[in-house]
Amino acid sequence: MGAVPTGGGGDFLLPDERIRILIAEDQHLIRRAFASMLALEPDFEIVAQAADGAEAVQAARRWKPHIVLMDIQMPRLNGIAATLQIVRDCPDTQVVILTTFDTDDLIFDAICAGAQAYLLKDADEAEILATIRSVSRGHSRLTPNVARKLLNEFRRVRRPPRFLDGDGDLPGEALTERENEILQLIVEGKGNKEIAGDTKLAEGTVKNYVSRILEKLNARSRTELAVKALNRRLDG
Repeated sequence: MGAVPTGGGGDFLLPDERIRILIAEDQHLIRRAFASMLALEPDFEIVAQAADGAEAVQAARRWKPHIVLMDIQMPRLNGIAATLQIVRDCPDTQVVILTTFDTDDLIFDAICAGAQAYLLKDADEAEILATIRSVSRGHSRLTPNVARKLLNEFRRVRRPPRFLDGDGDLPGEALTERENEILQLIVEGKGNKEIAGDTKLAEGTVKNYVSRILEKLNARSRTELAVKALNRRLDG
Protein backbone atom coordinates (compact mmCIF):
# COMPACT_ATOMS: atom_id res chain seq x y z
CA MET A 1 0.00 0.00 0.00
CA GLY A 2 3.06 2.23 0.02
CA ALA A 3 2.89 2.91 3.75
CA VAL A 4 6.06 2.87 5.78
CA PRO A 5 6.20 1.42 9.32
CA THR A 6 6.82 4.03 12.00
CA GLY A 7 9.26 2.05 14.10
CA GLY A 8 9.31 -0.87 16.53
CA GLY A 9 6.13 -1.98 18.28
CA GLY A 10 6.57 -2.53 22.00
CA ASP A 11 4.03 -2.63 24.78
CA PHE A 12 3.43 1.13 24.85
CA LEU A 13 3.02 3.74 22.16
CA LEU A 14 4.67 7.11 22.23
CA PRO A 15 2.20 9.96 22.75
CA ASP A 16 2.53 11.12 19.13
CA GLU A 17 2.80 7.64 17.58
CA ARG A 18 -0.04 6.53 15.39
CA ILE A 19 -1.59 3.07 15.80
CA ARG A 20 -0.53 0.99 12.81
CA ILE A 21 -3.32 -1.31 11.66
CA LEU A 22 -3.52 -4.30 9.34
CA ILE A 23 -7.01 -5.24 8.12
CA ALA A 24 -7.57 -8.93 7.33
CA GLU A 25 -10.95 -9.47 5.69
CA ASP A 26 -11.81 -11.59 2.64
CA GLN A 27 -14.85 -9.54 1.55
CA HIS A 28 -13.53 -6.66 -0.53
CA LEU A 29 -16.38 -4.23 0.16
CA ILE A 30 -16.27 -4.86 3.92
CA ARG A 31 -12.48 -4.52 3.97
CA ARG A 32 -12.73 -1.26 2.03
CA ALA A 33 -15.44 0.05 4.37
CA PHE A 34 -13.33 -0.66 7.46
CA ALA A 35 -10.28 0.94 5.86
CA SER A 36 -12.27 4.06 4.98
CA MET A 37 -13.68 4.33 8.49
CA LEU A 38 -10.35 3.85 10.26
CA ALA A 39 -8.47 6.18 7.91
CA LEU A 40 -10.56 9.08 9.20
CA GLU A 41 -9.00 8.73 12.67
CA PRO A 42 -5.92 10.95 13.08
CA ASP A 43 -4.20 8.50 15.43
CA PHE A 44 -4.65 5.49 13.07
CA GLU A 45 -2.53 4.43 10.10
CA ILE A 46 -3.62 1.60 7.79
CA VAL A 47 -0.33 -0.06 6.85
CA ALA A 48 -1.70 -3.04 4.92
CA GLN A 49 -4.76 -5.05 3.94
CA ALA A 50 -5.10 -8.81 3.49
CA ALA A 51 -7.75 -10.88 1.71
CA ASP A 52 -7.06 -14.11 3.59
CA GLY A 53 -5.24 -15.49 6.62
CA ALA A 54 -2.06 -16.40 4.78
CA GLU A 55 -1.73 -12.86 3.42
CA ALA A 56 -2.39 -11.51 6.91
CA VAL A 57 0.50 -13.52 8.36
CA GLN A 58 2.86 -12.35 5.62
CA ALA A 59 1.78 -8.72 5.99
CA ALA A 60 2.13 -8.83 9.79
CA ARG A 61 5.67 -10.17 9.49
CA ARG A 62 6.55 -7.42 7.02
CA TRP A 63 4.85 -4.38 8.54
CA LYS A 64 4.84 -5.27 12.27
CA PRO A 65 1.49 -3.50 12.90
CA HIS A 66 0.32 -2.63 16.38
CA ILE A 67 -3.13 -4.07 15.64
CA VAL A 68 -4.50 -6.69 13.27
CA LEU A 69 -8.24 -6.41 12.68
CA MET A 70 -8.96 -10.07 11.92
CA ASP A 71 -11.93 -11.83 10.35
CA ILE A 72 -12.33 -15.53 11.20
CA GLN A 73 -13.81 -17.21 8.12
CA MET A 74 -11.28 -16.60 5.35
CA PRO A 75 -9.82 -18.75 2.54
CA ARG A 76 -6.43 -20.50 2.60
CA LEU A 77 -5.87 -19.86 6.31
CA ASN A 78 -8.66 -18.99 8.74
CA GLY A 79 -8.41 -16.10 11.17
CA ILE A 80 -7.77 -18.25 14.23
CA ALA A 81 -4.83 -20.07 12.64
CA ALA A 82 -3.53 -16.75 11.34
CA THR A 83 -3.83 -15.22 14.82
CA LEU A 84 -1.79 -18.06 16.30
CA GLN A 85 1.02 -17.52 13.79
CA ILE A 86 1.00 -13.73 14.11
CA VAL A 87 1.10 -13.81 17.91
CA ARG A 88 4.00 -16.26 17.74
CA ASP A 89 5.98 -14.40 15.07
CA CYS A 90 5.13 -10.80 16.01
CA PRO A 91 4.88 -10.58 19.82
CA ASP A 92 4.33 -6.80 19.77
CA THR A 93 1.29 -7.15 17.49
CA GLN A 94 -2.17 -7.45 19.06
CA VAL A 95 -5.09 -9.15 17.29
CA VAL A 96 -8.66 -7.91 17.43
CA ILE A 97 -11.16 -10.44 16.09
CA LEU A 98 -14.04 -8.84 14.18
CA THR A 99 -16.50 -11.45 12.93
CA THR A 100 -20.16 -12.33 12.46
CA PHE A 101 -19.75 -15.55 14.47
CA ASP A 102 -20.18 -15.77 18.25
CA THR A 103 -20.25 -19.55 18.77
CA ASP A 104 -18.59 -20.74 21.97
CA ASP A 105 -15.94 -22.85 20.20
CA LEU A 106 -14.77 -19.99 17.98
CA ILE A 107 -14.60 -17.58 20.92
CA PHE A 108 -12.50 -19.97 23.02
CA ASP A 109 -10.26 -20.91 20.09
CA ALA A 110 -9.63 -17.28 19.17
CA ILE A 111 -8.73 -16.26 22.70
CA CYS A 112 -6.54 -19.30 23.21
CA ALA A 113 -4.78 -18.45 19.94
CA GLY A 114 -3.85 -15.08 21.46
CA ALA A 115 -6.56 -12.62 20.37
CA GLN A 116 -6.85 -9.70 22.77
CA ALA A 117 -10.38 -8.73 21.79
CA TYR A 118 -13.41 -10.38 20.19
CA LEU A 119 -16.00 -8.15 18.53
CA LEU A 120 -19.00 -8.88 16.35
CA LYS A 121 -19.47 -7.01 13.09
CA ASP A 122 -22.73 -5.53 14.32
CA ALA A 123 -20.71 -3.52 16.87
CA ASP A 124 -21.09 0.21 16.39
CA GLU A 125 -18.26 2.38 15.09
CA ALA A 126 -17.48 3.91 18.48
CA GLU A 127 -17.04 0.47 20.04
CA ILE A 128 -14.68 -0.70 17.31
CA LEU A 129 -12.56 2.45 17.58
CA ALA A 130 -12.46 2.28 21.38
CA THR A 131 -11.46 -1.38 21.26
CA ILE A 132 -8.56 -0.75 18.88
CA ARG A 133 -7.26 2.06 21.08
CA SER A 134 -7.69 0.05 24.26
CA VAL A 135 -5.95 -3.04 22.91
CA SER A 136 -3.08 -0.91 21.59
CA ARG A 137 -2.51 0.16 25.21
CA GLY A 138 -2.26 -3.46 26.34
CA HIS A 139 -5.85 -4.10 27.47
CA SER A 140 -8.26 -6.87 26.48
CA ARG A 141 -11.84 -6.19 25.43
CA LEU A 142 -14.84 -8.44 24.88
CA THR A 143 -18.39 -7.57 23.92
CA PRO A 144 -20.86 -8.11 26.79
CA ASN A 145 -22.36 -11.11 25.00
CA VAL A 146 -18.96 -12.76 24.49
CA ALA A 147 -17.87 -12.02 28.06
CA ARG A 148 -21.12 -13.52 29.35
CA LYS A 149 -20.51 -16.73 27.38
CA LEU A 150 -17.05 -17.05 28.92
CA LEU A 151 -18.24 -16.41 32.47
CA ASN A 152 -21.15 -18.84 32.11
CA GLU A 153 -18.76 -21.55 30.98
CA PHE A 154 -16.36 -20.83 33.85
CA ARG A 155 -19.20 -21.13 36.34
CA ARG A 156 -20.51 -24.31 34.74
CA VAL A 157 -17.25 -26.22 35.16
CA ARG A 158 -16.23 -24.75 38.53
CA ARG A 159 -15.30 -27.41 41.09
CA PRO A 160 -15.55 -26.11 44.67
CA PRO A 161 -14.04 -25.83 47.18
CA ARG A 162 -10.45 -26.03 45.86
CA PHE A 163 -9.37 -24.57 42.53
CA LEU A 164 -5.93 -25.78 41.55
CA ASP A 165 -3.70 -28.04 43.58
CA GLY A 166 -1.69 -31.20 43.19
CA ASP A 167 -2.08 -32.59 39.68
CA GLY A 168 -4.40 -29.72 38.77
CA ASP A 169 -1.64 -27.12 38.76
CA LEU A 170 -1.31 -25.04 35.63
CA PRO A 171 1.98 -25.40 33.73
CA GLY A 172 4.57 -22.82 34.61
CA GLU A 173 6.12 -21.60 37.83
CA ALA A 174 4.18 -22.77 40.89
CA LEU A 175 1.72 -20.30 42.38
CA THR A 176 1.57 -19.47 46.04
CA GLU A 177 -1.58 -20.14 48.04
CA ARG A 178 -2.51 -16.45 47.85
CA GLU A 179 -1.86 -16.36 44.07
CA ASN A 180 -4.09 -19.41 43.56
CA GLU A 181 -6.81 -17.66 45.57
CA ILE A 182 -6.57 -14.55 43.38
CA LEU A 183 -6.47 -16.66 40.20
CA GLN A 184 -9.75 -18.30 41.18
CA LEU A 185 -11.33 -14.87 41.65
CA ILE A 186 -10.05 -13.79 38.22
CA VAL A 187 -11.70 -16.86 36.66
CA GLU A 188 -14.93 -15.88 38.37
CA GLY A 189 -14.77 -12.61 36.44
CA LYS A 190 -13.94 -10.28 39.32
CA GLY A 191 -11.98 -7.08 38.82
CA ASN A 192 -9.12 -5.84 40.98
CA LYS A 193 -11.40 -3.76 43.20
CA GLU A 194 -13.69 -6.73 43.91
CA ILE A 195 -10.72 -9.01 44.53
CA ALA A 196 -9.27 -6.46 46.95
CA GLY A 197 -12.54 -6.47 48.89
CA ASP A 198 -12.72 -10.27 49.02
CA THR A 199 -9.10 -10.74 50.07
CA LYS A 200 -8.79 -7.68 52.35
CA LEU A 201 -5.80 -6.49 50.31
CA ALA A 202 -5.07 -3.06 48.90
CA GLU A 203 -6.04 -2.70 45.24
CA GLY A 204 -2.43 -1.89 44.34
CA THR A 205 -1.30 -5.10 46.02
CA VAL A 206 -3.87 -7.06 44.00
CA LYS A 207 -2.53 -5.50 40.78
CA ASN A 208 0.97 -6.67 41.72
CA TYR A 209 -0.31 -10.19 42.39
CA VAL A 210 -2.11 -10.26 39.04
CA SER A 211 1.06 -9.16 37.24
CA ARG A 212 3.06 -11.94 38.92
CA ILE A 213 0.43 -14.55 38.05
CA LEU A 214 0.42 -13.44 34.40
CA GLU A 215 4.20 -13.70 34.31
CA LYS A 216 4.33 -17.09 36.04
CA LEU A 217 1.71 -18.66 33.79
CA ASN A 218 2.98 -16.99 30.60
CA ALA A 219 -0.36 -15.31 29.85
CA ARG A 220 -0.74 -12.00 28.01
CA SER A 221 -4.06 -10.96 29.52
CA ARG A 222 -6.54 -11.78 32.28
CA THR A 223 -8.84 -13.31 29.67
CA GLU A 224 -6.11 -15.61 28.35
CA LEU A 225 -5.20 -16.49 31.92
CA ALA A 226 -8.78 -17.49 32.72
CA VAL A 227 -9.09 -19.52 29.52
CA LYS A 228 -5.83 -21.36 30.25
CA ALA A 229 -7.14 -22.22 33.71
CA LEU A 230 -10.44 -23.37 32.28
CA ASN A 231 -8.84 -25.51 29.58
CA ARG A 232 -6.61 -27.18 32.17
CA ARG A 233 -9.61 -28.01 34.31
CA LEU A 234 -11.54 -29.38 31.33
CA ASP A 235 -8.59 -31.62 30.42
CA GLY A 236 -8.16 -32.82 34.00
